[in-house]
Amino acid sequence: MFIQLHALTSYPSTLLNRDDAGFAKQLPFGGATRTRVSSQCLKYHWRNFDGEHALYDMDVPKSLRSRETFWRRLAQPLIDDGHPAPLVRAVTFALKERLLSDDKAGKRDLKTLIDPDEDEDTREMIDTNQVTIFGVPEMRYLRELASGMIEDAKEDFPVFWQENGEPDSDTVRDAADAMRDISKRDLKKNLKGLKLASGLDAAMFGRMATSDVLARGDAAVHVAHAFTTHAQESESDYFSAVDELRRDEPEESGELGAGHINTQELTSGLFYSYVVVDVPLLVSNLSGVEQDEWTDGNTDLAAEVMERFAQLMATVSPGAKLGSTAPYSYAQCLFAEAGTAQPRTLANAFQTPAPTQNVLENSYEKLGQYVDEIDQMYGVQTDRRLAAMGPSGTLTGHLKTDDTTTVPALAEWTANQIQTV
Repeated sequence: MFIQLHALTSYPSTLLNRDDAGFAKQLPFGGATRTRVSSQCLKYHWRNFDGEHALYDMDVPKSLRSRETFWRRLAQPLIDDGHPAPLVRAVTFALKERLLSDDKAGKRDLKTLIDPDEDEDTREMIDTNQVTIFGVPEMRYLRELASGMIEDAKEDFPVFWQENGEPDSDTVRDAADAMRDISKRDLKKNLKGLKLASGLDAAMFGRMATSDVLARGDAAVHVAHAFTTHAQESESDYFSAVDELRRDEPEESGELGAGHINTQELTSGLFYSYVVVDVPLLVSNLSGVEQDEWTDGNTDLAAEVMERFAQLMATVSPGAKLGSTAPYSYAQCLFAEAGTAQPRTLANAFQTPAPTQNVLENSYEKLGQYVDEIDQMYGVQTDRRLAAMGPSGTLTGHLKTDDTTTVPALAEWTANQIQTV
């Protein structure tokens, strides 16, 4: 079962998503350059939105995305709780190696972490090279595991609890052996048994894991790059910043006030956005049931996630240049489909760019005609709901919907598709 969401959203005078040179991201499509907003940008703002319908307003664990998770959420809390820093560093590193590479940590590295030279950066050894995704339940379990290992070592290595204690080389070696003795089998089994272990973010958008210990999560929510239904419209905006002291007291500097002069690209456009929700996978990721048994899982949680997400897609905008462009806009059209057929984007409705004069009406016409053609070729394969404003009269007929509805009602309908199967 899939739920598909299609949106048309207009943004005037914005720079929603920039490339490495500071220009608006682009996409060549249908022989014309379009303005683009990347799927990563869209997902970032949807999952981090803090307001009405926010995903993390629900009582669900959060995912942690960082290179510093092992230090900030594992090592530092253990040190703050009074555990000896040398052993905390060692066991944190050992867990990192076991989780990310399946291997036991090297003895030399562990001895360095327990008894470092003055120029050794032990924090750098614990941070990861790439951003990792862990759930709060996973990090909570790892802290408990590490704490237990350290406490079990107290009797054998009391020197680490002594003020100004200095372990000899044999103690450092034996302590390193104790901190690296982590059962891969037990670790994997216990992590798998945690409820929503990797957090809501990973359950929705997936996480890549090369280790056999961590559960790899396939994304249940598939997000396409948004792009304009028409050819790109952009302007190079010349701006200056006034140095107000120079303006008000020119006798001090001999100049009249310009403190900074620059240009930036601004664009405007009507963007087509497309999202697919794999319902069995979403329920499986959220409740731990097998995909083919998803109707036995926690469909209430998946339904709430779906309802909130539909609202977010329609109302939450990418946030670049907030102070100078106020890029806040609601979707002018939100079209939802539910069914078991293979999903398909409606982006090809805009393969030939829409004329920019009356762009919303022209985009509606292109969207409606394309859906008509798809239905004529493949048959009507989905149940549908439409929320739209403006000249949407022709859309209801083309899209095979009785009438338009509101975004909250459409979002509730998507949730009901999950609960009433």
